[in-house]
Amino acid sequence: MIILTIPEFIGRFHPILVHLPIGILLLGCLFQLLTLNAKFVFLKPAIPMICLLGALAAIFSCASGYLLSASGDYDGNLVDLHFWMGISVSVISLLLYLMYWKAVKEIFLNVTSAALIILITLTGHYGGSLTHGSDYMTAALKGEASKVAIPPVPDVQKAIAYTHLVQPLLQNRCYSCHGSEKQKGKLRMDNISFMLKGGEDGASLIPGRANESDLIKRMLLPISNDDHMPPKEKPQLTAEEIAMLQWWINEGATADKKVSDLKQPAEIKPILLSFQTGAVLAKKTVAADIPEEEVEKADAAAIEKLKKVGVVVIPVLSNSNYLSASFVTAKADPAVLKLLEALNKQLIWLNLASASITDQTMGNIVKLQNLRKINLSHTAITDQGLTLLKDLKKLQVINLVGSKVTALGIIAPLTGLKELQHLYLYQTGVEQKDQAKLKAAFKKVSLDFGNYTLPFLAQDTTVVK
Repeated sequence: MIILTIPEFIGRFHPILVHLPIGILLLGCLFQLLTLNAKFVFLKPAIPMICLLGALAAIFSCASGYLLSASGDYDGNLVDLHFWMGISVSVISLLLYLMYWKAVKEIFLNVTSAALIILITLTGHYGGSLTHGSDYMTAALKGEASKVAIPPVPDVQKAIAYTHLVQPLLQNRCYSCHGSEKQKGKLRMDNISFMLKGGEDGASLIPGRANESDLIKRMLLPISNDDHMPPKEKPQLTAEEIAMLQWWINEGATADKKVSDLKQPAEIKPILLSFQTGAVLAKKTVAADIPEEEVEKADAAAIEKLKKVGVVVIPVLSNSNYLSASFVTAKADPAVLKLLEALNKQLIWLNLASASITDQTMGNIVKLQNLRKINLSHTAITDQGLTLLKDLKKLQVINLVGSKVTALGIIAPLTGLKELQHLYLYQTGVEQKDQAKLKAAFKKVSLDFGNYTLPFLAQDTTVVK
């Protein structure tokens, strides 16, 4: 629980108060410039009072802005520039009020009004930069490209993981609140060292331990949770983007290593490839296994019960009622699996990687008839448990990496799944001699057996003399 001091509480009114002087003073300046035309001379008596009210509002805004800046959440240089320009607006608006009472010449009133309009515009611009980032004006001009978190890379294996994948993602989704100009919660994320240092809640990044890193834990929280990041009104990361971040952190969160220098589990390879082939393809890949038909919201009480036992339940997209469930921190015992039945309509992605799922407990999974993706990697499931998947007719992606299933156990139950698209079989009981048989049985399915080898390139060789 955070207890605010009185100055902090008053400072948080700044975004509300700051709009008063902007509107009032712009109205007064506009009235003054309109009096250049004789038809609007009748506005003249109202201008002094408008300027006085605007000046008082500007003073209160400066005071609340100063208290807000004391939090340290914003870039010092930009805050100083915005603050002194705000004070200048207050002083000039008071000066304009006094000029009316001293009956100075109209030319000076007009010039001062025009200058005040310019100053208000610049002050507002720098205030917007503090809140939304320095590119908040130009971002809208970039169109669809600005919505792409990770720009396509020509060859993902040659890309620097942090520079070409992680940093652009964080820049597009996190820097507006945790960059050089604004540090909400005293956290900066525009440099790995800043993330290691962390903010008020400690380090946001723990190399080698993605699921213990605050960065990932907050992304996996339900979007309705106040601690979920990014905030629900901001663009959300896709499941693929989160998976890429988890992979990078688990591989040490290095700043200079190429993708090809890092270990690549079978499940991360298609995700990395999607960043190489471009944002449009990546978007289609993400949305392909999400039903087009709408579904009502899931029972909030049912989700809460799952959360209490450690199951992470989040929307597959920020604007979708369809859900994914992950057992990263939960035990997959029958009682917990039974709780999933209340989400039968909404649950389409299920992550049981490394969970304590067995052939005996697979019976609870069969009742989830809407599943599109299921991750059973590194579990104790065998051919016997796999036979139960034959009734999940909508399955498109099955990950069996690191399990004991065999080719014989795969062919019989899974060939009847007409919508199946991807099957991950690295480090399973499938022998190399059986791969041709599987390819013949699943002609329209992408089969991933792992054991990739990268071509040797001359430029990869370092000559030591």
